Amino acid sequence: MTESIRLAKHLADLVSCSRREAEQYIEGGWVKVDGKVVEEPGLRISAQQQVELMAGATLEPQDPVTILFHKPAGLDLFAGPALSELASHLIVPDKRAADDRAELRFLKRHLVNLNLIEPLETLASGLLVFTQDWRITRKLVDDAAKIEHEFIVEVAGDIIPDGLKLLNHGLSFNRKPLPPIKVSWQNETRLRFALKAPPRGLIVHMCEQVGLQVVASKRIRIGRLPMAGLAVGEWRYLLGYERF
Repeated sequence: MTESIRLAKHLADLVSCSRREAEQYIEGGWVKVDGKVVEEPGLRISAQQQVELMAGATLEPQDPVTILFHKPAGLDLFAGPALSELASHLIVPDKRAADDRAELRFLKRHLVNLNLIEPLETLASGLLVFTQDWRITRKLVDDAAKIEHEFIVEVAGDIIPDGLKLLNHGLSFNRKPLPPIKVSWQNETRLRFALKAPPRGLIVHMCEQVGLQVVASKRIRIGRLPMAGLAVGEWRYLLGYERF
């Protein structure tokens, strides 16, 4: 029977580094086994397999990533698997947007310790933010009351007299008056909502109060960051200069 050895131990012997450094190289996506990148330090390999430390390999800590994802309608973010499992199903290499300009190689470590900020309701589609960056989390959570979300909402039914005026100001939610909200018609069946820190169910509730039923809703912007051309089910990395 062919003996096997942990990849991290083999790499440490191969390049004369510590076991911990070997693990860091592997987790950083700098190691190939038989020509394929491997990110699991505990992988057991045989002596016959070819192990290579890639050119440019570094032990410098890598910056945390933020991932923008276009959620499809019908995806339940509240009663499904754990976030790590959910992310591993959604954030996959073949769904990365072709025009993603981030100079980053996709690594499995990019799915570790992610926070999902401002999740969308099951029937809604649109922009989601997954982040490892505590600064992004703090910005979107601590400053939530200051950050505007833009939705395009398809509706059916006949709006009551002065209904648009009421949508902008005059309705209540959970027995509390709502602050002024920017609502306008995009066409005969679509409304644009621009509002801050929207709780679950708010837009549906508002529409029902003026005689409308929500057929579909899509979040197209959070703060200054639009979803732009990201197709349904696709994702990309947040670029270094982009700000919410």
